[in-house]
Amino acid sequence: MFLKEKKKHINMITASIVLYNEDIETLRKTVASFLNTAIPKKLYLIDNSPINDVERYFVESEIEYISTGKNLGFGKAHNLILNKIQSEYHLILNPDVVFNPDVIPNLIGKLKQDSSISFITPKILYPNNSIQYVCRKHPTFFDLANRKLKLSKKLINNNEYRNQDFCTSFCPEFIHGCFMFFRTKHLKNLKGFDERFFLYMEDADICRRIDELSNKKMYYPKVEVLHQHQQGSSKSIKLFFRHTSSAIKYFLKWGF
Repeated sequence: MFLKEKKKHINMITASIVLYNEDIETLRKTVASFLNTAIPKKLYLIDNSPINDVERYFVESEIEYISTGKNLGFGKAHNLILNKIQSEYHLILNPDVVFNPDVIPNLIGKLKQDSSISFITPKILYPNNSIQYVCRKHPTFFDLANRKLKLSKKLINNNEYRNQDFCTSFCPEFIHGCFMFFRTKHLKNLKGFDERFFLYMEDADICRRIDELSNKKMYYPKVEVLHQHQQGSSKSIKLFFRHTSSAIKYFLKWGF
């Protein structure tokens, strides 16, 4: 009996979604995508919103809702449950991503082939099915300035691996973090996200730290997900300054 319980425990997957004043219908679709995966699972909904308006919509036994009562930031909120998770794999998931039940089993199959992969990300599509170029070179100050000012399209394309075959798996330097399917022990070895990054650049930072451990991040296009992608920092002056503040912290840590 003990061995059977242990095997079931090891095979369970977990996921965490950090919330802040989310659209309920969009979130429902994301939650359903994860819960429809035919593997023992648990989902943590970590709500940074000032008011708890979400918990009543998600009362399934496979969901644990955590209200922080204030905005802790993206990385710190995900880190809240780091010591609680005992799964073999853990998904860092945005609240506006939808996917089919076969996505996670396929990603697990790929991770089992190479123990040096810390996390894997599928092909990311916009709702109109066009590709999101989430694979990037490690950010530099000029790269970020160039993206905002659009000084050189050639450099942007190079930074996004546009000359790469996106129908083939590869290991880029940095993958944007809307769907990061981690080997849990690697995430714990990294101690999760650097909490100095309140919002933005925490995914770039954790990719750097994965490199320091001589592990890899894999883009795996054999399965795909849809990401609404809010692009908040280009629409909100407050979020723009959040992004700028995180970028400064990133370059002070890793160099310009």
